[in-house]
Amino acid sequence: MTPQQILSGLWTEARLPADALDDVFLTGADPVLPSSFRVGTAAQVSIAASALAAASLWRHRGGHRQRVTVDMRHAALEFLSERYVSLAGEAPKDPWDAIAGTYQCGDGRWVRLHTNFPHHRDGILRLLDCAYDKAAVAEALKTWDAFAFEDAVAEAGLCATAMRSFAEWDAHPQGQAVPTLPLVRLTRIGDAPAQPLPPADRPLAGLRVLDLTRVLAGPVCGRTLAAHGAEVLNVASPNLPNLPLLLLDTNRGKRSAFIELREPAGQARLQALLRDADVFMQGYRPGGLADLGFGPAEVARQRPGIVYVSLSAYGSAGPWSGRRGFDSLVQTASGFNHAEAAAAGETAPRPLPCQALDHASGYLLAFGTLAALHRRATEGGSWHVQVSLARTGRWIRDMGRVPDGLAGPPAPRRDEIADLLVESEGPQGRLSALTHAADLSETPAAWTRPCAPLGADAAEWPA
Repeated sequence: MTPQQILSGLWTEARLPADALDDVFLTGADPVLPSSFRVGTAAQVSIAASALAAASLWRHRGGHRQRVTVDMRHAALEFLSERYVSLAGEAPKDPWDAIAGTYQCGDGRWVRLHTNFPHHRDGILRLLDCAYDKAAVAEALKTWDAFAFEDAVAEAGLCATAMRSFAEWDAHPQGQAVPTLPLVRLTRIGDAPAQPLPPADRPLAGLRVLDLTRVLAGPVCGRTLAAHGAEVLNVASPNLPNLPLLLLDTNRGKRSAFIELREPAGQARLQALLRDADVFMQGYRPGGLADLGFGPAEVARQRPGIVYVSLSAYGSAGPWSGRRGFDSLVQTASGFNHAEAAAAGETAPRPLPCQALDHASGYLLAFGTLAALHRRATEGGSWHVQVSLARTGRWIRDMGRVPDGLAGPPAPRRDEIADLLVESEGPQGRLSALTHAADLSETPAAWTRPCAPLGADAAEWPA
């Protein structure tokens, strides 16, 4: 299928105005990065879907039709946007922890550890009973069966997966559950009158978004909504870790406040913010926010007309639906690392050239949010938008492979894409980052606020 056909399928499934598809123009072709998968197509289509939905919403609220153009190479680079950030002329430090990565277990199978958060790292070291050292971890894992280790990690609430082939993933109960789910699931979860949007100079002007996400798909969604004019308030706990490099990239255009939701005062503050919010976006462990009174049904009861947006690792069905996960782990578990390695004639896990599941999921979340806002404006109701990394991975897999794709061009250096970088002055200094790959002819995407450090703003909406 062509990128245009893939986009058309997404658009039709979301029941958005069909004639809008005449306004989108997609240029370029895979491979634009070295991969046997169509990562360029996934980037182009997911970014185009969110941008076209923004243009369609602006037209619905009194604007007019506009041209939306997405070049595949630029889109693929946006799937690497965190690599192109620099602050005061210096690139931030590599966010990967010293023991994160792949290891071979005693049964010959491979596992991947995700230890970028200190509590995940410390839990893995306790489980392995070894020192904080890559060689020590490798030696300890020689005493484990890969699948047994994967289960023990999940039971402890930690993050690691065993590498599977596509055939092994398809035979696994979770691999069988994932394709039964919609790529972008839109569900009406409450009644509310239609809320038409008034005319505005930007697609999402006047709309308020609570962004309770971190690393990486959710923040990409919030950044995208901010690029189209939404007022996005990133809500973080002062007691949970985050990754500074990713924040520099994904907090562009947002305000940021600390709220501790495990405290009654924090819950009351979030409830006050919710009363005036249009979108509530969260990427907590499945069920985690429901335990605090902020699950979809409760939020829809508190704020009729809300668009509640949920991100998960493995989807809402199957035995792994409650498991924690990150892009790299889902790639490993669901067959991508094995397939990419096989295409290269290798046996060790080979990741995709970008965190494609995370980035694509972020733009699909934004697309689903905009589709739900369109439904709210025309039909009314409260809506729940759901996207998972594993289902996004299946979408990319179903696009097919790229012959000799691993011979595609490597990711360029920063100095080779100076024309695609934009600079801004903020409280942390001068920030250089990648521009948005979607070109909207009448309402260009732009971040009007500098990147805010975590907790830099008050936990309130601006007057």
